[in-house]
Amino acid sequence: MALDRWIALILLGICITYGYTAWFTMDADLAPFMRRNPIWPSTFPKVLSIFGIAASLIILLGLEKGEQKIGEIDHRRLTDYFLGQALLLLGLMVVYALCLRPLGFLASTSLFLITGSLILGERKWHIMIPVSLIATLAVWYLVQEVLGIFLRPLPYFMGT
Repeated sequence: MALDRWIALILLGICITYGYTAWFTMDADLAPFMRRNPIWPSTFPKVLSIFGIAASLIILLGLEKGEQKIGEIDHRRLTDYFLGQALLLLGLMVVYALCLRPLGFLASTSLFLITGSLILGERKWHIMIPVSLIATLAVWYLVQEVLGIFLRPLPYFMGT
C-alpha cells in the first residue's frame, strides 16, 4: 500500500475515534437546559469528524487519483523538494508556540512572520516588516477587542 493510503488509514482511525467521542461521550454531561439548544459544544467536532472520515475514505479508495500532473508532489522524489525550508518552518512554529507567553503575542507573532518570510526567500524589508506588523496588530485587535479573548500583547515581565 502506498504511503498516502497508510496515512489515510491512520487518519481514518483517528477520525473515527474523534467522531465516537463527539457523538457519544461529549454530550453526556450537558445541563438539561443546554440539550434543547440547536448547536451543542460537540457540533463542530461532529462535523469535523464526518469531513475527516470522508476525506480519508476518498484517499483510501483511490477516488482522488488521476494521472499525475506537473506540480504535484511525488513522494518517491522527496529529496528534490525544499525540505530544509519546510523543516525550518516547522521548527519556527515550535519556537513561536514556546515564545508566545514570555514574549507576548505582538513581539512573537511579528518575529514569526518576519523570520518565516526570510526562510521562504523574501528580501524586501520595506514590505516585509510593515506587512507583518499590520497583520499582527489586526489579528490581535480582532481577537482581543472583537471576540473578547485575552491575548497577552506584551512580554510577561512587563505585566498584564
